[in-house]
Amino acid sequence: MNASDRPDLKTLLREPRSIEETGLNPAFLYDLALKTVYFGGELSGQAIANSLQLPYANVIDQVLAFLIKEEFAAITGSTGFGERGYNHVVTQKGSAKVQEVLARSQYIGPAPISLASYTQIAQLQTIGEIVIRKTEIRRAFSHLVISDAMLRRVGPAVNSARSIFLYGPPGNGKTTIAETIATLLSGNIYIPFAVEVDGQVIQVFDHLNHTPIQNEASASDGSFGAIGSRLDARWILCRRPFIVTGGELTLESLDLIFDPVSKNYQAPYQMKANSGMFLIDDFGRQQVSPRDLLNRWIVPLEKRIDFLTLQTGKKIEVPFDVLIIFSTNLNPTDLVDDAFLRRIRHKILVPNPTWDEFREIFQRVVSQRGVSFDEEGFKYLVLEHYIKAKREPKTVHPRDLVDQIMDLAKYSEVEPRLTKELVDGAVEAYFVKL
Repeated sequence: MNASDRPDLKTLLREPRSIEETGLNPAFLYDLALKTVYFGGELSGQAIANSLQLPYANVIDQVLAFLIKEEFAAITGSTGFGERGYNHVVTQKGSAKVQEVLARSQYIGPAPISLASYTQIAQLQTIGEIVIRKTEIRRAFSHLVISDAMLRRVGPAVNSARSIFLYGPPGNGKTTIAETIATLLSGNIYIPFAVEVDGQVIQVFDHLNHTPIQNEASASDGSFGAIGSRLDARWILCRRPFIVTGGELTLESLDLIFDPVSKNYQAPYQMKANSGMFLIDDFGRQQVSPRDLLNRWIVPLEKRIDFLTLQTGKKIEVPFDVLIIFSTNLNPTDLVDDAFLRRIRHKILVPNPTWDEFREIFQRVVSQRGVSFDEEGFKYLVLEHYIKAKREPKTVHPRDLVDQIMDLAKYSEVEPRLTKELVDGAVEAYFVKL
C-alpha cells in the first residue's frame, strides 16, 4: 500500500458515531454499561458515557435504551437538562443479569477497542518510520564521553528500529546508552486503555509504563464539537513507551497475564512497549535460561508479529513493533548460539574507556561536583591504583570515586581535592580487596 493510499490516523481515531463504529459487539457494551451502573449505584447517562469513554449521542443513549427496554435498568430522576442528566439504576432483573456478567468478567472502565483497530493503528504509528540523523545522535549523547566509532554503530542500530545487543564488561554505561537511545524516539502515539478479543478484555495502558500527554479531545464530554468530529477517547495520547525489565523477567510475563479474580488480562511487556522501546537489562541473569528466553523472540524478531494465548487456548496475533535491546555483562557466545545472534540485527560492544576517555570523564565529573581537577592527583590515581594494581578503568569509576572523595573530605572537614590521602582513602573504600 502506498503512503497516499493509507488511511489517515486521525480519521481512524475519530469518535464512533454509532454502536457499530465502536467495533464492539453490542452485547459487550450492554454488559459493560450494566456493570458500570451496578457498581455506581445511581449514574446519569453522561456519567456512564464518561466512564466508558464513549459519546453519549448515538452510542450510550442507544445502550441505555436497550437496558431500559429489557428492564435491566430504570430511570429514577434527573440531575440536569435533557436525557444526559437522567439517573439510572439497576433493577432486580438487572441485578440477576449482572451476576451472570460478572462471572465472565469484572472489568469496569473505558470501553476497549477491537484487536483489528489496535493492529491498524499500531501500523500507522510504527517506530520504523522514525529517522534519526547524525546531528541528533551527537546531541543526545553529548552528556556522555563516547567515541565516534561507537556513535557510528549506535546510529544505524537505532534507525533499524529492530533489535540491538549491547554487551561488554560491567560498569561502562550500557544501560545509560540504552536510556539515551530511548530519548531519541521522539513523537507521541495513541495507546488504548484496553483491547477486546472474543469478549475478553486485555488491559494495555498503565500509568507505570506509559506517560500520558494531555489528550487532544474528549469524546465523551458531550459539550462541544460536532458529533464524530472529535477523537475517540478510548485512546490516550502518550509518549513513545520505554519499558525496562531485568532479572525479574520470566517467560510467563511475556504472555497475557490472566487475573483469575477479575477474569481480565494484562498485556505483556512487549505489547505495552509497541511503537516504542523494550530494554531487557542484565540479560542472562533472569530466572529462565537465556536460550529459552531468546527462543521466545525468534518469531517476533523475524516476522514483526507476536502470538499471545488466551485462557481458552486460543492464540491471537498482535503487532510486534518494538525496538528491543538486550544488555548484558556476559559474553554473548556463552549465552546463545550463532544462529540466534544472527537474528539480532546489531551487536554493539561497549568496551572499557581508553585512558584519554577516562581522563575526560573524570574532568567532567569533578566539574559537575564543584571539585577542582588536579593533574598530579589524577596521574597518581591512574599510576598507583590502576596501572600498578593492574586494574581496568571503567566508565562508572570517576563518578563513584569522586563521590567517595567528597564523603571523606566532608568527614575530615577538608576541601575535596585530588590529594594523595583522599585518593587513597577513596580507592580503599570503593574497591574490594581480594
